[in-house]
Amino acid sequence: MADRVTVIGWDGSPLTRAATAALSAATLVAGAAHHLALPEVPEDAERIRLGSVDLAARRIAGHRGSAVVLADGDPGFFGVVRTLRAPEHGLEVEVVPAVSAVASAFARAGMPWDDAQIVVAHPRTLRRAVNVCRAHHKVAVLTSPGAGPAELALLLDGVHRTFVICEELGTDRERVTVLTSDKAADHTWRDPNVVIVVGGGGPETATTAPAAWIAGRRPAQPPGIRGWALPPEAYREAGAEGVRESGEGEFPQLRAAQLAILGPRTGDLVWDIGCGSGALAVEAARFGAAVLAVDADPGACSRTDAAARAFGVPLQIVCGRAPQVLERLPEPDVVRVGGGGVQVVRAVVDRRPERIVTHASTRDEAEALGAALTGNGYTAECSLLQSVDLDTEVWIERERSVVFLLSARRSDLAP
Repeated sequence: MADRVTVIGWDGSPLTRAATAALSAATLVAGAAHHLALPEVPEDAERIRLGSVDLAARRIAGHRGSAVVLADGDPGFFGVVRTLRAPEHGLEVEVVPAVSAVASAFARAGMPWDDAQIVVAHPRTLRRAVNVCRAHHKVAVLTSPGAGPAELALLLDGVHRTFVICEELGTDRERVTVLTSDKAADHTWRDPNVVIVVGGGGPETATTAPAAWIAGRRPAQPPGIRGWALPPEAYREAGAEGVRESGEGEFPQLRAAQLAILGPRTGDLVWDIGCGSGALAVEAARFGAAVLAVDADPGACSRTDAAARAFGVPLQIVCGRAPQVLERLPEPDVVRVGGGGVQVVRAVVDRRPERIVTHASTRDEAEALGAALTGNGYTAECSLLQSVDLDTEVWIERERSVVFLLSARRSDLAP
């Protein structure tokens, strides 16, 4: 095993005294081509062109002497330090950090970034990175070949965002470009690059936003509003005057059960078909998920928009009739079907989301929906959910709601 392993971050600035001292003693140096060309790299040191960090780690583990790994930016921030320290390699490292590419990008843009979400986009994670850009007002995307600014823009089709694209930071070829997301796919961008994605509304886009106390914080909730599966009066208190209960699919206890089954989270795309009052769409967005709210009723779309604005969460609202309108929507992770019946459920099953929830007011309807959910790789469940609202002054029943709650999970996925 190497006697000493030092990881040096490089942001284009002159190397620090500690970095220079480590390099001068190195008998093995690993890095990209531009790192290995630095004049501080000893001529007689063994050199490893850094492609696979795992392969380099194995070479370092078998080396006797002092090893140095050079990496762009802060190597402890989405960098090589995690791989080198993995149990299978057993390397203990010393780190000489530099300014991260994300910090440099926000500095070039002149923007604060304590309220930003930060994601890494590879071809296999690109869709989830795009969902974060849909759901949050400020996101820094560390891109990779095949998952760059153009690919981000194409998957964000229909969602307006501003891109700040920072190419080859810290080099003589550094370039910063600001443009709208619909224009990004028309250009060829140089690697490496960082994309700052800004937009989506919400309180934090205002210049009067309160100071953050936690990095990457969620949008602030309206004052005095706490909890989930909120009743209609909570939405009215928040300023969404049009939100109201509109049938057996809207009462808070059913919404709570649906959200619990769906489990919306950051990186997910939720379809809420038949969004009605907009309450479930808003609460899924409050969990950090991206949400597409679909309804054929313009009034429902207006109520959903009002609720989203009141709670400061970005939603994409699609006015159109399911299942036809679903054909042009991006792939969902989880889906709530609030209306449309068997035909819509079958169309959703064809898109293969991880989980689906819906409801029925009668047993016959529940059996038909259950049959549509069962099979094709899905396991369906049904429960009878009853809620009784009591007047606590006189302890008598004010309202009773009874509904069949149906859910389906893809059987090829872990519970």
